[in-house]
Amino acid sequence: MSRALTPNILTPEDLEPHWMWEGRLPAWGHTSVDFERRIDHDRLRRYRLGRTRQALKASDCGTLLLFDVNNIRYVSATKIGEWERDKMCRFCLLTGDDAPYVWDFGSAAVHHKKFSDWLIPDHCRAGVVGMRGTIPPSFGLMKRYADEIAGLIRDAGMIDMPVGVDYAETAMFHALQDAGLKVVDGQQIMLSAREIKNVDEIQLLTQAASMVDGVYHMIYEELKPGIRENDIVALSNKMLYEMGSDDVEAINAISGERCNPHPHNFTDRYFRPGDQAFFDILQSYQGYRTCYYRTFNIGFSTPAQQDAYKMAREWIDASIDLIRPGVSTDVVAQAWPKAEEFGFPDELSAFGLQFGHGLGLALHERPIISRAVSLENPMEIKTGMVFALETYCPAKDGFSAARIEEEVVVTDKGCEVISLFPAQDLPIANRY
Repeated sequence: MSRALTPNILTPEDLEPHWMWEGRLPAWGHTSVDFERRIDHDRLRRYRLGRTRQALKASDCGTLLLFDVNNIRYVSATKIGEWERDKMCRFCLLTGDDAPYVWDFGSAAVHHKKFSDWLIPDHCRAGVVGMRGTIPPSFGLMKRYADEIAGLIRDAGMIDMPVGVDYAETAMFHALQDAGLKVVDGQQIMLSAREIKNVDEIQLLTQAASMVDGVYHMIYEELKPGIRENDIVALSNKMLYEMGSDDVEAINAISGERCNPHPHNFTDRYFRPGDQAFFDILQSYQGYRTCYYRTFNIGFSTPAQQDAYKMAREWIDASIDLIRPGVSTDVVAQAWPKAEEFGFPDELSAFGLQFGHGLGLALHERPIISRAVSLENPMEIKTGMVFALETYCPAKDGFSAARIEEEVVVTDKGCEVISLFPAQDLPIANRY
């Protein structure tokens, strides 16, 4: 059996992130080879479980019960398809120093017993609770599994300690409480564990960003009148899956008069000469996600569009310059304009426009950087965090707007940008 996730044998070495800050961060190929040190998946699994146990021990909880598919993957290194993301059909238990238990959807439990040798076979179990209420609580599955979970926690000697739950169906919360468990918020414990990425996570995030570099080159070549927003979405999906993406979560494609205010979607609108257009590509490679905006003009640009782009670039460069270990998130947020300064009534109305967020197995991880949140609740930026930083500037013409986003890795001395499609100046696609 692999020693990756077996109980009681994780060592201090397993918590070592093994960062490599000398030279440029690598974006490896997709295959494993014998002549280069690429992703070490056993090291990745041990690091993530070690971080979780460390965060659990630092909390008041004795156990974590996880329904969030990102948390399940982080702890157990299991994934059964992107369709699971909104089904509420799997769960995972981590009690003290015991190995994780995973309850899987039907035959996936048998598959994991056979192919996931870092798990203990008896801990790979078939089980389902509510599937967002489609299996009614009256059927009794929630009670059955709540009692089973309570029994495992009792056997581990943790029954008198709180159980951290990330999220669950309301009826499942009640079933857990009826089984005698004290349920508290476990999501903050998991987010604390996931804050600091090791070398393998950083390499996977860099690889994911390199895929989007290529997609933006394709978009630059395709942007012309006669092409629609949804055509770009279709071409991007095709290219990403061909490149090895395991989930294209969403692609925003916004152009022309749709740019202001930002609608966060795409339509069948045709691109027109002189349009300003911006895109966001949200996809994952081996689970690790991108959030990566770029703005283009089609054929030509106006002074108002150029001015908006230059301002968005200035704001993002100011925030990048501040990202380094020991700086607090309120300092970064203050580099961005107040909501009223770019046409919004308050910070919540402008939330997500001048914005930073952690990246990892989830699109939004800790810490969040925003004037709406960070000024009163600052958090420290630490080596090994990975951020997406994004800015937005409406143009004075009343309908155009510029949107730029850069992904950065916090190094021991500052940060390194890993989103590399050129964006210092406004790109003009198919210039007339």
